[in-house]
Amino acid sequence: MAKGKNQRLRFKRRRNAETDYHRRSRMLRSGIPRAVVRVSNTQVTCQLVGYEKGGDEILASVTGKSLVDSFKWPADASRKSVPACYLAGFALATSALSKGHSEAILDIGLAASTPGNRAYAALRGMIEAGLEIPHSDKVLPSDERINGEHIGEEVAKYVATTKKSIEGGK
Repeated sequence: MAKGKNQRLRFKRRRNAETDYHRRSRMLRSGIPRAVVRVSNTQVTCQLVGYEKGGDEILASVTGKSLVDSFKWPADASRKSVPACYLAGFALATSALSKGHSEAILDIGLAASTPGNRAYAALRGMIEAGLEIPHSDKVLPSDERINGEHIGEEVAKYVATTKKSIEGGK
């Protein structure tokens, strides 16, 4: 760690590998709200975040817990699976569109950018709900993974009923 008199100490969030300030600065300069997707050990969190001088402002938010509480996602099903991430992204986009936000840029933080991962499942949900986000179709997961067919038939039914309940809440 830098401690000498001629060495410069990095920001704490950079030292702890929590923030890439160069990438964050480029996103903030665009002036477009960020669609933030974070997957924790227990659930997914999708937020539409706008930049303000006093700090970031949450414009809309959906978590795995709100999928269970507000929509018909079963409590015993995973809240961080590919289908759950897709539905969280879909719910976030419908909420953002109802509040007058039509575009965003994806912010996955320092997560690995692997094609078809859970962050891109949330991106696909946002795009299918009507939010305009720049992306490449190569990174989006397949229909089988979105519908949960790789997990089981029961999950595919949950996805269909939850998606209908989200669309009904428009």
